[in-house]
Amino acid sequence: MMTRAELARIIDHSVLKPEATLADIAAGAEVVREWGVSFYCVQSCWVSAAVKALGDAPGRAIAVVGFPHGCARPEAKARETELAIADGAREIDMVMAFGLLKSGETALAAADIAAVVRAAQGVPVKAIIESAALTDDEKRLACKLAVDAGAAFVKTSTGFHLAGGATKSDVALMRAVVGPNIGVKASGGIRTLTDAQAMIAAGANRIGASATAAILAALYAPAP
Repeated sequence: MMTRAELARIIDHSVLKPEATLADIAAGAEVVREWGVSFYCVQSCWVSAAVKALGDAPGRAIAVVGFPHGCARPEAKARETELAIADGAREIDMVMAFGLLKSGETALAAADIAAVVRAAQGVPVKAIIESAALTDDEKRLACKLAVDAGAAFVKTSTGFHLAGGATKSDVALMRAVVGPNIGVKASGGIRTLTDAQAMIAAGANRIGASATAAILAALYAPAP
């Protein structure tokens, strides 16, 4: 079983609601600092504020790009990526154009991911495939496109799609497609320690959650 510190190192604490305020961003950074979380995921407009709030904490800022629908042009996503990195983002979680994928426009869907990977210039990119909106065959194709485009991770969900968030079966499917050397991030509806542990058992090596404090508080941390 993971210790609390080990689990904290693979959580992306998220403050992504569109109504989030500067006070909410500061509060999220405090969660990251207090619990020793390694990553803090925010909307791109809040990256500078998140970096400032984190201060000397080891947590690194992540920006979402093309969030939450993935419908922006690749050029817009690329520019958003560049700006977020300039503001201090150390990872990028981009929403792929999954509507293009569902339309059979495979080359355009692949180019969308590749544009962000190029703009990131070595900063790790996670491709959000919005798994709840896809068939299993589409999920497999989305993962393959993301890997071929140079994404470091595939990610289940934005957490904002009405069809739902992460499931154990989707995480297992994604891990089977990408193999052991590409990350799998489970995100969307992960609110308890049991949820997080189930996703890890299914193959996730990163967890996206806004209920970070509750998840970690539920896990006994042995004395050093």
